[in-house]
Amino acid sequence: MKLAHATTMLPTFMPVATQAAIKGLTAEQVESLGVSLILNNTYHLNLRPGLEVLKAAGGAHKFQGWKQNLLTDSGGFQLVSLSKFTTITEEGALFASPFTGEPTMLTPEESISIQHTIGADIIMQLDDVVSSLTTGPRVREAMERSVRWLDRCIAHHERSGKKDMQNLFAIVQGGLDLELRDQCLDEMIKRKEGVAGFAIGGLSGGEEKGMEHQLRTPNKVLKEISWQMCSGELSNAAQTSFLKIVCSLDRRSTASEPRPGPRYSMGIGFAEDLLVCVALGVDMADCVFPTRTARFGVALTHRGPLNLRLSKHAKDLKPIDDTCPCPTCSDRTPRAILHHTVTHETAAAHAITLHNITFQAQVMGRARSAILNGTFPQYLRSFFAEYFGDTGYPEWCVNALRSVGVDLLENDSKARVIPGQGAKWEYADS
Repeated sequence: MKLAHATTMLPTFMPVATQAAIKGLTAEQVESLGVSLILNNTYHLNLRPGLEVLKAAGGAHKFQGWKQNLLTDSGGFQLVSLSKFTTITEEGALFASPFTGEPTMLTPEESISIQHTIGADIIMQLDDVVSSLTTGPRVREAMERSVRWLDRCIAHHERSGKKDMQNLFAIVQGGLDLELRDQCLDEMIKRKEGVAGFAIGGLSGGEEKGMEHQLRTPNKVLKEISWQMCSGELSNAAQTSFLKIVCSLDRRSTASEPRPGPRYSMGIGFAEDLLVCVALGVDMADCVFPTRTARFGVALTHRGPLNLRLSKHAKDLKPIDDTCPCPTCSDRTPRAILHHTVTHETAAAHAITLHNITFQAQVMGRARSAILNGTFPQYLRSFFAEYFGDTGYPEWCVNALRSVGVDLLENDSKARVIPGQGAKWEYADS
């Protein structure tokens, strides 16, 4: 994917630099890890430092010292995450600043103008986002408004003269209603000449579910919905599978009508989720997961997440991963020092962040190489065998990959399958 500042190889994972910085790392450090595309948050940059500062700096690239590609969201996600501060009208979203209480109207045109000032290589349409668990007329209303707002974003972007330098992506909405998703996608593909790519949005928002009051992250929505669909537990009235939502873009692709631009799955970060999404045709993903989890002392490895706060690491002098090329592992920083300092010293969180970003880049980079070499099914089998082999494969992953012709259990009669999400995580001390 050739953009104004660099070429980004696909598929790729984008680390999230919400306020023009990945916590604890310099732009040079992030670039040194091989990252060529990061995400900034339009809503937050508009509030602080504000457009006047960004204009004076020459855009967000120069402001944060980032020489590679940059994607900005439109502010639409904040319609959910900051909903108590927001009123939605056809004109736009009326925000009350969480810092000062000052009212601000964010229209589709204003969102695009802000992103023009930021100078991102990929900019997102303003969409009307509702909670992923919302049902009823509000979901259709938000979907149809997102299409109308896309028209306004396209028109404003084309009038700006910046179309050759900044690439506008549409965002498919419709909640967990597959029919609405299809309608939205059909309408947006009609506008494909005005957009450079398509994103799958609206599958996040932090809703609580059940008695456990777990956060319903995009990763959990993906697992719960797609696993139910693949195992036959979704009724016809609940055809809301993430798998079908992603695959609907492929259904629009034929030999005479190629796929309409890159596909971006918003808010996906777990390794198994990334690889399932790539198998379904996704090119790009972003999530705060690898950097946020690093600050809680969790290192991501090819054998699963490693909770370095657990006492079993207190005397362990091995690095996180002997084979990892990140600065933390290359310097053989022992697990023990990370265990003793991760909750007390920011340096430990920085060290794990360097590792986790490298891990995400490796997962996607190896997927890319395998696709080019024609060995992607083998890569999936080897990754899942190493990552889940000792605990059992999540059933939703097995079924999801079978839907695209990849059988994780092929030639492995001893493999176990775990019902449900099958998340691999170390919670308790040991």
